[in-house]
Amino acid sequence: MIRALALVYGLYLLLPIALLAIGSVGGSWTNTLLPSGVTGQWYLDLWQDTSFRKAFASSLVVALSACAINTVLALPLAYALYHGARRGSGLASRIVSAMPIAVPTITLGFGYMIVFNTDWMPWLGSMPLLIAAHAIHTLPYLTNTLLTDLRHLGLERLEQAASTLGASGWQQFTGIVLPSLRQSLVSGLVMVAAISVGEFGLSNLLTSFQNRTYPVVLLQAFYGATGFACAATVILLVLASASALLSSSLVRQRS
Repeated sequence: MIRALALVYGLYLLLPIALLAIGSVGGSWTNTLLPSGVTGQWYLDLWQDTSFRKAFASSLVVALSACAINTVLALPLAYALYHGARRGSGLASRIVSAMPIAVPTITLGFGYMIVFNTDWMPWLGSMPLLIAAHAIHTLPYLTNTLLTDLRHLGLERLEQAASTLGASGWQQFTGIVLPSLRQSLVSGLVMVAAISVGEFGLSNLLTSFQNRTYPVVLLQAFYGATGFACAATVILLVLASASALLSSSLVRQRS
């Protein structure tokens, strides 16, 4: 029974991806299960489409900026939550852990639309607002990754030994904590980048025509040629899969 359920789940998950891959090299696909003919023209058209190249560049800028902001914020936040939980104040860490599920992206998007579409803050559609929104959306994921690693490292003895030798709190953080979190930080940032590049709901609500990200432009492709849209989707899937594999490999190396 378990094998049958796993097989059904695998087919349900992989069949659409397989059809997208087939459609990306199909010549014509109209009201049939599979396309007719084989061609690589869709990928060539995708490369020559300036709107997709610009959208891809925008997605990379947003993702890399979100990674940089999260690096600055998540490291001290995770460290503070870790020590707060050790002192018996674990409510804050539980709230951070639940935020990705408790706060849907559409809620954030509508909130930003209300706040930043006023005379005082007319920033809706700007690149800085889009970057900030992606950073806030992905921050709990990186924080949870670092917090989980901190709980398994057992830094108490090292910090106590460093404290007895006269090391300050900052010296303990930079000399003990940061080197210990290096691999989990990298794997967490890869996950942040993958989430940011593939994020549609938040970007669709906050972006402008000039700053459209790849998933936003991708939706519009499905109103045109099916093969072109499939090729554009396959590129996004390849990026997401590569990021997931890199992140999981880094986690295995850490463990």
